[in-house]
Amino acid sequence: MQALRWHAKGKLCLDDVGAPAAPEPGQAVIAVSFCGICGTDLHEFVHGPNLIRTGAHPLTGVKPPITLGHEMSGTVVALGSPVPGVEVGTRVAVDPCLRCGVCRWCLHGEYHICAKGGSVGLASDGGFASHATVPIESLVPIPDGVSDQLAALAEPLAVGLHAIRRATVQPGDNVLLLGAGPIGVAALLAAKLAGAAGIYVSEPVPARARTAAELGATEVYDPATTDVRREVFLRTGRVGPDVVVEATGRPELVQLAVTTVRRGGRAVLCGISGAETALPITQIVPFERTILGSLGYNHDIPRVLDLMATGRLDATPLLTGVRPLSAGADAFAELAAGRGNHLKILLEPERS
Repeated sequence: MQALRWHAKGKLCLDDVGAPAAPEPGQAVIAVSFCGICGTDLHEFVHGPNLIRTGAHPLTGVKPPITLGHEMSGTVVALGSPVPGVEVGTRVAVDPCLRCGVCRWCLHGEYHICAKGGSVGLASDGGFASHATVPIESLVPIPDGVSDQLAALAEPLAVGLHAIRRATVQPGDNVLLLGAGPIGVAALLAAKLAGAAGIYVSEPVPARARTAAELGATEVYDPATTDVRREVFLRTGRVGPDVVVEATGRPELVQLAVTTVRRGGRAVLCGISGAETALPITQIVPFERTILGSLGYNHDIPRVLDLMATGRLDATPLLTGVRPLSAGADAFAELAAGRGNHLKILLEPERS
C-alpha cells in the first residue's frame, strides 16, 4: 500500500510500504476512510521534528520515516483481541492517544497525559495510508447517521470540547476565543453547547472570521485594527470574559489571554508551539486568575460523535476540502504557504 510518510523537515514522501501485518493482541487494523491534516502535522512538516522523535519512541519503538495522520475514520478489517461492541465491519473513529496503561495518570483515567504517551501518526504509523494499525482501546464506533467524513472531524472537535470542559464554562458565561482556526472554531461550537451567553472571537484572517460569525459568535474582531482586550472588557460590563481560550500557541496571545480574563477567571491554553513566554505575576496572583493547560481530549471523541448523531453539533463548516492521498504532499505545501482559506482538509486513500 502507499503511505504519506514524514522523513525529515520539509520532506514528505508517498512511499510504497508493505500491507499491514495481522494485528497482535491489543491491536486492530482499520481500512482508512478519511484522515484530516492537523496543524500538528503541518508543524512537523514545516518546523519538525517537534513531537516526532528522531530515535525510537519509548512506547512504540517506531522511528522515522513515519506515516502521519491521526484524525481518522475507517472500518475495522481485523481484530487481534475481542472488543465489546466492535467487530469486523464496524465503522470507527480513532482516539489516537497512545498510552502505557500502568503509569499514575493512566491508572487515574488521565490517559491523554500518560507519562510515556504519544499519538498515532506521530509515535506510530498513522492514517495517511489505506490501512492503519491502532490499539483496540482507540476504537470508537461511529453512530448511525454520522458520515465517515464528519467522523474524521471528531478528533479536532474533541480538542475544542475538552478545552471548554477544562474551563468549566457555565450557562451565561462570557468567552473570548483567541484564534478561529480548527481548534478555535471547535471551541466556539463547544462554548455554544455549554450555554455561553457571549462568545467573542479574535481572528485576523477574513475567511476564518466570517466562519466564526456564521457559526454564531457574538462579535468577531480583527486584532490588527481593534483593541480586543478593551472591546471585550466594555462588552462585558467592564468586567472581562469569564474564560479566554488561547488556540494558537503564540506567546503574545498567551499573555493577552492572561491579562484579558476577568478577576477570578480562567485562561485556557490549548495552542502548542515551541516558543516561550514570560507571564506577569502581578496580573495573576492579585486577581486570582487561573491558567489551565488543555491537551487533546479525554473520552471526548465519543461525546462529539454522540452530539453529531443527535443533531446538536454540525461539523460541516470545518470541512473545507477533500483530496486524494496521492495529492497529500501538495495539500501540505498549500497549507504551509498559506494558500487558500482552509480549516480542515481530509485526505482520502485511493482504493484499488
